Amino acid sequence: MEYVIEMLNIRKEFPGIVANDNITLQLKKGEIHALLGENGAGKSTLMNVLFGLYQPEQGEIRVKGKPVKITNPNIANDLGIGMVHQHFMLVDVFTVTENIILGKETTKAGRIDLKRAETEVRDISERYGLSVDPKARIADISVGMQQRVEILKTLYRGAEILIFDEPTAVLTPQEIKELIQIMKTLIKEGKSIILITHKLKEIMEVCDRCTVIRKGIGIGTLNVSETNENELASLMVGREVVFKTEKKQAEPKQDVLEIKDLVVKDTRGVTSVNGLDLTVRSGEIVGIAGVDGNGQTELIEAITGLRKSDSGSIKVNGKEIVNLSPRKVFESGVGHIPQDRHKHGLVLNYPLAENMVLQTYYKPPFSKGGILNFKAIYDKARKLIREFDVRTPSEYTLARSLSGGNQQKAIIGREIDRDPDLLIAAQPTRGLDVGAIEFIHKRLIEQRDHGKAVLLVSFELDEIMNVSDRIAVIYEGKIVAVVNPKETTEQELGLLMAGSRRKEAGEGTHV
Repeated sequence: MEYVIEMLNIRKEFPGIVANDNITLQLKKGEIHALLGENGAGKSTLMNVLFGLYQPEQGEIRVKGKPVKITNPNIANDLGIGMVHQHFMLVDVFTVTENIILGKETTKAGRIDLKRAETEVRDISERYGLSVDPKARIADISVGMQQRVEILKTLYRGAEILIFDEPTAVLTPQEIKELIQIMKTLIKEGKSIILITHKLKEIMEVCDRCTVIRKGIGIGTLNVSETNENELASLMVGREVVFKTEKKQAEPKQDVLEIKDLVVKDTRGVTSVNGLDLTVRSGEIVGIAGVDGNGQTELIEAITGLRKSDSGSIKVNGKEIVNLSPRKVFESGVGHIPQDRHKHGLVLNYPLAENMVLQTYYKPPFSKGGILNFKAIYDKARKLIREFDVRTPSEYTLARSLSGGNQQKAIIGREIDRDPDLLIAAQPTRGLDVGAIEFIHKRLIEQRDHGKAVLLVSFELDEIMNVSDRIAVIYEGKIVAVVNPKETTEQELGLLMAGSRRKEAGEGTHV
């Protein structure tokens, strides 16, 4: 059997940690091969070795049967290997074409031939069904389109083997469908794909084979047609995983969050929250379901003080907090798990311990008379790392070195430890594996059972249905219906999210 890529017994170490412990992965021509593992299992590290960003301590890489040394990404490109990174590597102010040709410019008489490059980009885009406008500026296109630009970048450089690193972590359900179609087209055109993921549904839908790694060790390779989601989940985390969240009936008490007639504009000055009303009571989880771009981000930013509201009222425990500063909002009893953990959740170049006290560093015991008490800060971090199972070499490790799941656990630990009356969880499990998702859902339900109010915003309908006690559907900046998850279906929610109102939709806010 001829493999286009063979990674044989790859070992990669970092100070204090073995990220890949003698892992073997073999990719056949024309297949979509899943690389499955928990956050921090070593998937991205293994692919960064293949792409030449890291050098392995041991092992051999073969391309089409020939041993190769891939010492940098340019060599990987020359060998026909392209990588679509989870965090896009694009220049916002450049156009699509300028980003694609960067480092591989077509020149004419010593000048960049942008016209020719645009034509080439348009041709490749049409051939693979990517429908990207070569002249659009990156800053003006959606996240899904930016990802297509990353795919185009690899194809422009002649990639035959494409590595997709968690490609659906930042996409809406519709964009995920489109991406799966694009991957199938790429395979038809003779490409081979390695898909780094921990979304089991996607593996079952699109992959031919799957290699599982757990805590840096290769567990084995399976044919997808001969396995199922449950088997893959237990191979990945090393134990049975419960997909259905266990929880008792909610016992809501008094109103904690009351929003009335809220109006908020987005960055472009367009009204995106348009007269919204919402109530969340202590002892319940209210899930907000909606297609991305219907005002969810602006709503959360308005509640947490990250964005000014134009009019309306936001009360927490009866106290008006509209347009207060983020610090004043947090001191009013609000906790926030932000949807963008890198932008609003962490200071990536700070050690993990210092990230754990971002909202409390100015209070005792962490500071006295304006002087920080590092012993108290690092003691606290050690306690939270243990309690929330944050897998890190130490509390001194920089936040950017942690996997996405462990960054998320650190943020959740920090927010829950502050004991807020209202916890806002925005996309709390985006890009996380089933083990981490199960852990986070349990923690949200625990907060509810301790009498806290939880507002969950998620694009994952399974998550909304599974975890919420009531579901508020947002459409064009308004809550158009409040439904009971036990009495609705994904189909009905989908219709409501698309703006199709039921007769009784939006009548009663308590279900």
